[in-house]
Order: sequence, then C-alpha cells, then structure tokens
Amino acid sequence: MAVSEDRHDATPAAVTLEAMALPHARHLDIVHVGPLGDKLVETFSTSLIKTERLQLLHLVLAAHEDQPEHHVDEECIIHCIEGVVEVVMPGGVRQLEAGCLVLLPAKQRHALRARTDCIVLVTLVLNAGDALRNQ
Repeated sequence: MAVSEDRHDATPAAVTLEAMALPHARHLDIVHVGPLGDKLVETFSTSLIKTERLQLLHLVLAAHEDQPEHHVDEECIIHCIEGVVEVVMPGGVRQLEAGCLVLLPAKQRHALRARTDCIVLVTLVLNAGDALRNQ
C-alpha cells in the first residue's frame, strides 16, 4: 500500500493509500483510513505511522485469516474499519464490526480472527521505537 502526497499548497500533506510501498506518514500529514470496499482485496497490510512513541498499523485480513496470539508491553487499541474481526483472548472474545474499537490492557495476550474480509487499525504505544521491551 503506497502513501502518496499532494503538496500543491502550503497546508499539511494530504496522504492517500494506493498500491504498495513503505513510507510512513509524517507529523501533520492527513491519512485516509476509511473503508476500501472492492479495493480491500487488492490492498496490503502496512505500517502507516511510526514515531519513537506511537505506531499505527493498517492490517488487511482476508476472511478466516488469523493472526497468532501475541502481546505488546503497553496498552493498544484495535479498531475495525471494515468487515468483522474477533479479538480472541484467554478470557473471552470481543467481536468488532466496522466502526468499533477495543482498548487492550498492557501485556494482554490476544489473537485476531477475521470473520470477513476486513481492515483493522492497531495503535501501539512504543518505548524507544519498539512495542516489546523484553522478548
């Protein structure tokens, strides 16, 4: 998924997502994170933003695709933009539909299970650029 910038004026860059590349958005860039509809199946997961303290992941999951159980050291937010995804934890499952999000506590073990083709934004709090301190 590429990030393209429109710099025709002195306002912050308008950033849109297209095919595939790796540049991160910078401070004050505008990033489109809405539903992609038919383009969802052509889109790749990517890291949209990464600073020393924050990372925003744009995950594109095919129906029935799972992400294995894992955790991060700090709290994180999982936000379903399109489709239906389940956040599977040892204590239960939270099903997220488009427009829903959940805040996970620090070190919460979890997996993601896509029930439909979906887009999920994951916001991570980093420590010196890393989500995990001791692995």
